[in-house]
Amino acid sequence: MNIKSKIRRSVIELTQSAGIHSTANKKNRIIRRIFISGIFSLMLLFIIIYTLPMTVLTVSSLLEYAIIVTLVIFLLILLIRYFGILIFAYLYLNEYTFKYHYNYKPFISIIIPAFNEAKILEKTIESLLKLNYSNYEIIIVNDGSTDETKEVAEELIGFRNGIYSQIKVSLINKSNSGKANSLNAGIQVSRAEFILCMDGDSQLSPDSLRMAVRHFTNPEIGAVAGNVKVQNRGSFLTDLQALEYIEGLNMARSAQSYMKLVNIIPGPIGLFRREAIESAGYYTNDTFAEDADLTLRILSKGWKILYEPKAISFTEAPTGLRQLLKQRYRWTRGILQSIRKHKNLLVNPTINFGNTFVLWTMFFEALIWPSMNIAANAFFIFAAMYFGFTSLLFYWWAGLALLDIMTAIYCVAAEKEEFRLVAYGVIYRMVFILIIDICKAMSTAEEFLGIKMRWGKLERVG
Repeated sequence: MNIKSKIRRSVIELTQSAGIHSTANKKNRIIRRIFISGIFSLMLLFIIIYTLPMTVLTVSSLLEYAIIVTLVIFLLILLIRYFGILIFAYLYLNEYTFKYHYNYKPFISIIIPAFNEAKILEKTIESLLKLNYSNYEIIIVNDGSTDETKEVAEELIGFRNGIYSQIKVSLINKSNSGKANSLNAGIQVSRAEFILCMDGDSQLSPDSLRMAVRHFTNPEIGAVAGNVKVQNRGSFLTDLQALEYIEGLNMARSAQSYMKLVNIIPGPIGLFRREAIESAGYYTNDTFAEDADLTLRILSKGWKILYEPKAISFTEAPTGLRQLLKQRYRWTRGILQSIRKHKNLLVNPTINFGNTFVLWTMFFEALIWPSMNIAANAFFIFAAMYFGFTSLLFYWWAGLALLDIMTAIYCVAAEKEEFRLVAYGVIYRMVFILIIDICKAMSTAEEFLGIKMRWGKLERVG
């Protein structure tokens, strides 16, 4: 017993002495830091006192330095943003390229909400009957259309010939209550484990179901976002949107997919696990971006979301500037409304860190980045007009155009897209994105002021 007690005492004594020694070292380190920082502070003070009489301080010189500093900061943020997205997109593409394709074919219900889609509904159903998949059904939800949508849909219902089997096409007629309620009606009628939600004007590529559903062999995956492409190309505005979808949207989703945190499942194509939709509480109609709201709620429940580049939905883009701005106005306000609904996650990352990260990136892209882009362009135009920095302004825009062209080449090559779209990279950021960002800034101001807005509907060309 005496030996054991001596051993204990010796251990305690060693621990105490180590603690005293550690405390002494900590105090010495603090003193050294104070001493070194004091020397550096004196050196800087001496330099300022010595050089101040030789410095000419004018408003013009301060503005010139401010312009240069602002340019450097903005370029730094731009490069971090661009290359960060590019690197993660490449990592996901590299992982995706070598991923094994599972032969997994569960039953899927395709829900098509339709409001005044008579012009294109038949083409949409025709594209769905050509899917390279055998085990699915189609449910059309007529949301109180005022055109011939109901009559067109009634001609399409029944068992139709698919590639491998007879495909059941059903119709739900209901009073007008919005896209979210229409999707919910179709989901509740369906008994499938997996639900594909799409827009009434969209047409899917043949391999969309087969390529998207294979990811659900991972039980953590709650949804898969598809690849949206502009179908009605050929005009200046729709070609610019085609490049935007490839470079601005799909590349970002590829980067997000590397972390399994895709922040918006697009309306034209999204495949969901029923359990994920039910756990999130279905679609809601209290925002103008029901797809973004549902995505955030699915992520908040702990589900993972991937992007499938070969699940392609071709959609009709706005052909006029007014229609385009109305669309982006609604998108921006809807995203801000969705963020506001989940604002507790913005300030408390301990609830769900992944969702907090997603919300902050959405907040940056919807609010901060457009404001920075507008302010930077206005600032540099002012500098060119009043300080003669025209050459600097030219190199600034030329550098951005070169960056966009390089990114466009990568995205076009990755998606095997039309190479002619790369040429639009010259004016993509200088004109198109700037107009979109101005629209975002105006819609953000109206959202914070609480100005009411209507849903609005894109006029289909068919």
